[in-house]
Amino acid sequence: MIDIALKMLLHDRLRFAITVAGVAFAVLLVLFQFGLFLGLLDNASITIEHIRADLWITSLNTPNVDFAHEFPESRVYRVRSVPGVERADNLMVTFMNVTLPSGTQEGILVYALDDFSPWGIPWHLLDGQLDDLRRGPYMVLDDSATSRFGPFTVGERREVMGRRLTIIGRSQDARSFTTTPLAFLDRELGQQLVPTARGNTMYVLVKLAPGADLETVRAEIKRRLPFNDVHTREEWARISRRYWVNNTGLGFNLFITVFLGCLVGVVVVAQTLYTATMDHLKEFGTVKAIGGSNHDIYRILARQAVVSALVGFVLGLIPAMALRPFFAHKDLKLIIPPAFIALVFAGTIVFCVASAAVSFRKVSSIDPGLVFRG
Repeated sequence: MIDIALKMLLHDRLRFAITVAGVAFAVLLVLFQFGLFLGLLDNASITIEHIRADLWITSLNTPNVDFAHEFPESRVYRVRSVPGVERADNLMVTFMNVTLPSGTQEGILVYALDDFSPWGIPWHLLDGQLDDLRRGPYMVLDDSATSRFGPFTVGERREVMGRRLTIIGRSQDARSFTTTPLAFLDRELGQQLVPTARGNTMYVLVKLAPGADLETVRAEIKRRLPFNDVHTREEWARISRRYWVNNTGLGFNLFITVFLGCLVGVVVVAQTLYTATMDHLKEFGTVKAIGGSNHDIYRILARQAVVSALVGFVLGLIPAMALRPFFAHKDLKLIIPPAFIALVFAGTIVFCVASAAVSFRKVSSIDPGLVFRG
């Protein structure tokens, strides 16, 4: 049966090439779109996942980490007095305008803390010292700003909100969903640049003492701050990602892409297998004439579908994996987890085998006497 299936499949090599090309395109489309989707979502919560905070205190109904709302900074003192809290600091997250040497204005997303070191942000510092931020009008700018602002070096100055700041360091991999470059400032300087932020904060970061029960501490903070939300790191990251999925159409776009990819694969495989089957009706009649059953016929068609799926999957996976460095160079992440690759592989096999049913319906009714006619 294996020889018969392969010989029928490879009899017309051009048709076989079209089949695997259709499967490969479908696989590439699904992997590519899902990889970009995960890369964008990773940017939506990357700072949350890297900041060493067990709890995030936000204003009520803050939608995501980038679109923060202000509340009085004095509430941090209530948090510090809660048993089980080892450290609590105010975090400022806000958009600011920066004037480039060309005179044009761009936006930056500022993260401002009194002390960055305990919280592990920025997590990949290329140049400079974070402690120096407290010594003057300085900032650390993420390297991703190069694609938006052009090349820059440590020691250069940029005008932020009308005030000239010196770039004293460069970070790497700190990005936002909106692709707005991240900058890191001392919180006092940040409040000076944004007058409405004086006396206010956007978040309170909380680190628990060793042995403290997270839910107990969380409940006590919530009792003392009834007009704030208290999230764990995982919850806050999930909320931030969900906001972009629900409010930008990313989820629907992913569904449509996956659906179209599957549809392309099924249609191409079904159409080519059906055409090949019609060209080999006498061969299938011969199988029946020598005692073969409908089950044997479907085994032949299923093997043809599996071979097409295997070859097409490999040809689709290779360019998807090879494109990752290219997209990284363009400041885009293509994240393709092994578990998803395995899922796409299984789905490719299932859909291709299912598409063989189109041909089976025709072949199952073949009269074995067909082989003796003409």
